Amino acid sequence: MEGSLSVLQRHPGLSVAAFSLVFRAVHKLLRALPLPKGVCRDEFRVWKWRNLSVSLVHSMLTGPWAVTCVLLSPEMLDNMYSSYTPLSYLLICTSTGYFVQDAGDIILTGHARGSWEFLLHHALVIWCFLYTLFTRHYVAGAVVALFVEVNSVFLHTRLLLKLAGAQSSRLYGLNRLINLFTYVLFRLSAQAYLTWYILRNYSWLDHAGYFLSSMMLMNIMILVYFYRLLRADFLPRGKGHLAHNGMQHGSSKKFLSD
Repeated sequence: MEGSLSVLQRHPGLSVAAFSLVFRAVHKLLRALPLPKGVCRDEFRVWKWRNLSVSLVHSMLTGPWAVTCVLLSPEMLDNMYSSYTPLSYLLICTSTGYFVQDAGDIILTGHARGSWEFLLHHALVIWCFLYTLFTRHYVAGAVVALFVEVNSVFLHTRLLLKLAGAQSSRLYGLNRLINLFTYVLFRLSAQAYLTWYILRNYSWLDHAGYFLSSMMLMNIMILVYFYRLLRADFLPRGKGHLAHNGMQHGSSKKFLSD
């Protein structure tokens, strides 16, 4: 592992590019899987299904990986500036490669306008992660930030089930409860801890102003989406409203819907 880390640290840009190609290969492999009937209605739904499927693979890999890194080296929670391990550095290389690939997929397929929220999020993450890889500072902070991917497993599953028209299924009902629980535990709590850490150590952290402003912007996005999630899954407003939402979801070219 030490030898592999040395190679990654010498060429972080090439390492990110390599992992980006790996996730592109995953995208190609997933194209061979059959699509639900409801997804095949139009080209946008097909693209969205495949894009979310790759995102789900990334979340299933990096979420547990991030938690494992902290369990093996809990000191990273106290020193998120300079503490890291070979396993955690490899995690950030892998995840950065995914975000680069996903941003490229959104832009090159012509869906940037309807996916601007995702692109803004990806731009913030990519810049912060590249900084950690080239400077080897805040690697532990990036690992804690990837705790959100535990929730993303259920968040992406939710969107896939909606695309397949399975909102009334038991699986969707169970997933929405787990999604809510993990949203609070792994997304909101991780963001709150990172924000608190930066504020507490603001006086001596390098580029603390940039990281704090980026964190605040992400906090706003996460809270807005949390409200939209609660409104859609736990505050129903009648069958007419649900039917309207279903039609809207099917015809909209917007990636991030309720």
